[in-house]
Amino acid sequence: WKLLHAPDKNLLEYKALRLACDELKSNPLQVLRDCGAITSAYELHYQRFLLATFPKGTAFPAIAEIAEAPLPLELPLAEATAFSIDDVGTTEIDDAFSVTSLAGGNIRVGIHIAAPALTIERGSPLDRIARDRLSTVYMPGDKITMLPGPVIARYTLAAGHECPALSLYAEFDANGNTLRQDTRIERIRIAANLRHEDLDAELVDIDDARPFGRELVTLAGLADRLQAERRQGQPPERNRVDYNFEIEGDPATPDARVSIVARSRGSRIDRLVSEWMIYANSQWGRMLALTRAPGMFRAQSQGKTRMTTQPQPHQGLNLPQYLWASSPLRRYADLVNQRQLIAVANREKPPYPQGDAELFAAAADFDATYATYADFQRQMEFFWCLRWLQQEKVGETTAFLLRDNLVRFERVPIVTRVPDMPALAPGSRVSLSIGTIDLYLLTLESRFAGIANLAGDSGQANNAPDSADQTDEAEEGYESPVGVGVAPVA
Repeated sequence: WKLLHAPDKNLLEYKALRLACDELKSNPLQVLRDCGAITSAYELHYQRFLLATFPKGTAFPAIAEIAEAPLPLELPLAEATAFSIDDVGTTEIDDAFSVTSLAGGNIRVGIHIAAPALTIERGSPLDRIARDRLSTVYMPGDKITMLPGPVIARYTLAAGHECPALSLYAEFDANGNTLRQDTRIERIRIAANLRHEDLDAELVDIDDARPFGRELVTLAGLADRLQAERRQGQPPERNRVDYNFEIEGDPATPDARVSIVARSRGSRIDRLVSEWMIYANSQWGRMLALTRAPGMFRAQSQGKTRMTTQPQPHQGLNLPQYLWASSPLRRYADLVNQRQLIAVANREKPPYPQGDAELFAAAADFDATYATYADFQRQMEFFWCLRWLQQEKVGETTAFLLRDNLVRFERVPIVTRVPDMPALAPGSRVSLSIGTIDLYLLTLESRFAGIANLAGDSGQANNAPDSADQTDEAEEGYESPVGVGVAPVA
């Protein structure tokens, strides 16, 4: 892999490989494939990423802090019990909710965030590990965690445990108006880890027999109100489609199978979780702003999102400031911000003062690293889309025209250009013939095969793009250049 992705050009092996390429009029990848040195396209892309981002490997160093750091069990125990809502494969459970009925018809909502910052101090060995990785890396069928497994297990909000948490409580009256807020550092009893797969996505089939059914309905109703207030004067948000990838078997072998399932991102249960996380992150961002404590804020202007150490508006969310603080087990920015929030809540001096050079550096590094990880995730999802086309022996499929010759596949999240696409109206549903697929170069040939009826056999005609898709299509799939799939990654 080093010969291919990170060669030392002074090595005899590299010189031999170059001579073989010259004589065969080929390239290193093809020569190594032809002689049987590389047999897995998955490993090709995965090892390229590892050599570029984890040159020392993904194993964690053996430090006592991983296994021996105690939990702060002297924290007060919250009165409420909480539950989380996550996908079935989630192990880093960062957030949970509680709902308490108060006198006079008021409701107190608790947003409870796992609190690793209570014992992972700035500059500690565990902090250096998290600072080096900056985020968990996600890919279909696997992930590279930011923190070691035993540390995640210690802090994750697992059912049946009393877990350290940074909690934001908000009290609402019967009309949904916010009355007061309170930030606490405490232990919270986790009664259940609810899974998306087991919940009614629209929360319409809820009764008292379902665990936390009433609480879910209450949270969803308030979340609808929060979104309406936050989005006032803004165009309606688009209900995009998410795709869940499930891999069976060893992904490096040709026997591995992939399933790709579409799930609407605009369901009521999704909105419940996202709106309460937005609420907590914006309120905690306001808390740091009012106390003039720096943090790692998320700002957006003119469509560009970036990290900044001072509060700035987030235009996409229509908020005056926005902090990432709800995923401290998965993102270093959230871990840093949690330290600041704990200090402010305790009326202590924040560990990162104004003008802190390390905070500036972490914000800059986080932006670059997070983008690299996201690109890799998109690349591997595209890889599995191509594997799915091969696995299902798809010779022809349907797509929606975004603009010109740019289309979005209907059944899998692929965006590509079709060279022979005739002049059609945006939103047209077309049939495409699938040609050669190269998993090593990540290329896909597709050709126009005709106009498809909107009432096609896939039953997904409601996924047709709206006008906004025509200018934002890159966020909807894995875009490829004119003619074929995506460009080979050198």
